[in-house]
Amino acid sequence: MRAPGLALFDTRIGACGIAWRESAIAGLQLPEGREATAMARLRRRFPEFAPAAPPPWVERVIAAVRDHLAGSVADLEAVPLDFAGIGAFEAAVYRAAQQIPAGTTTTYGALARRLGDPHAARAVGQALGRNPWPIVIPCHRVTAADGRAGGFSAPGGRSTKLRLLEIEGALAAATLPLFARKS
Repeated sequence: MRAPGLALFDTRIGACGIAWRESAIAGLQLPEGREATAMARLRRRFPEFAPAAPPPWVERVIAAVRDHLAGSVADLEAVPLDFAGIGAFEAAVYRAAQQIPAGTTTTYGALARRLGDPHAARAVGQALGRNPWPIVIPCHRVTAADGRAGGFSAPGGRSTKLRLLEIEGALAAATLPLFARKS
């Protein structure tokens, strides 16, 4: 059994972090202002993990995330995620969010309705705020009901969220409510 590991990797938007166990990704991290800050945050999140060279399967995940953040929107659904310690509701939220296609958005309320509880929009938002795998679980594709971006707990906050949506083409004029075609 290989020891868990963590590493930083460069992307178009800055140095991201990744933590893995033997066969699944334990966490991803969006860039901080400085690499030292990013590594410190990653080590706080995963204190039992040590910096290590990523094994080949983790390198493939890193390559897919890099491609995605460079604008070649990648299908990240096959990335193995470590759901240990994740509650049933949060797991359901993450799996539902994973079904939101790149280049589109949905609302916290719509995601709650998809889960069968139309009154759980706030709980959905809180679960997404704890998302251990941003990008792979595209919490950035979930917005407020009134068309605002809504919150984003990753470094950079809403500006990072908007940048991710821009990379995926979700901010193109044709996709915005003001310009949507009326049937």
